[in-house]
Amino acid sequence: MDDQDKSIVPVIEQREVNFYGDELTAVRSDDGHIYVTVRQMCQALGIDAQGQTRRIRSHPVLAKGFKGVDKLSTPGGLQSGYVLRVDLVPLWLAGIRTAAVSEDIRPKLERFQEEAAKVLWEAFQEGRLTAETSIEELLASDTPAAQAYQMAAAIMKMARQQLLLEAQLESHTTQLVDHEQRLEEIEATLGDQGRFVTSDQASQISQAVKVIALELGKRTKKNEYGAVYGQMYRQFGITGYKQLPARQFDAAMKWLTDWYQRITGATGDELPF
Repeated sequence: MDDQDKSIVPVIEQREVNFYGDELTAVRSDDGHIYVTVRQMCQALGIDAQGQTRRIRSHPVLAKGFKGVDKLSTPGGLQSGYVLRVDLVPLWLAGIRTAAVSEDIRPKLERFQEEAAKVLWEAFQEGRLTAETSIEELLASDTPAAQAYQMAAAIMKMARQQLLLEAQLESHTTQLVDHEQRLEEIEATLGDQGRFVTSDQASQISQAVKVIALELGKRTKKNEYGAVYGQMYRQFGITGYKQLPARQFDAAMKWLTDWYQRITGATGDELPF
């Protein structure tokens, strides 16, 4: 970043949002706003990021929501970058002429103009990390992820009732006794605590995705992380690799291994993950 950079905003929370196959990084700052990385949006649309950065900076309204961040978590570690407030995304994209992008990109530009801001904002409000299906359709699928969501909703309802009850309690002792009882009910509702992959297993999945994306990128000259994650999410009916059921870990690793071997011709002794 140089002396002309806008003020740097701290990253409180980061989400990776799969938007019709494109992986977009969105962050929430301590100012309460949601931002999206400009570089990834430009890459997805096949437009020049530097040129768009200059255009945003010169716009009196867009410039107010254009910020710098220095702690974006990427496969390569923490990096700096530029982000735009999501409520300003439609205004920015509306200024991009459809004639300025290739014909095959135009439908994607229209989807970004119509839906990107809403989906990115919802990622921090409802946990929606994909633009492909509605939450109602996902819940109707009765996948492990849908069941986990319904369980979480039940726990949230229980927690809300707990908050209302605590507001009526007259003594700290009564609150403590009731809190312990509620914890036991929540633990009983949760059941098996090991239903998702462990942190070590999640790291193995992430490493495998990284290796496959890099191999694909050598051939397509594109950032393929979003495409690989998106395909895996659809294959296993999840919205994030950390939500993969533990019982499906071996199947997921075999699926990733087979994919890597198909594109590289590697044997079992040559796998990098």
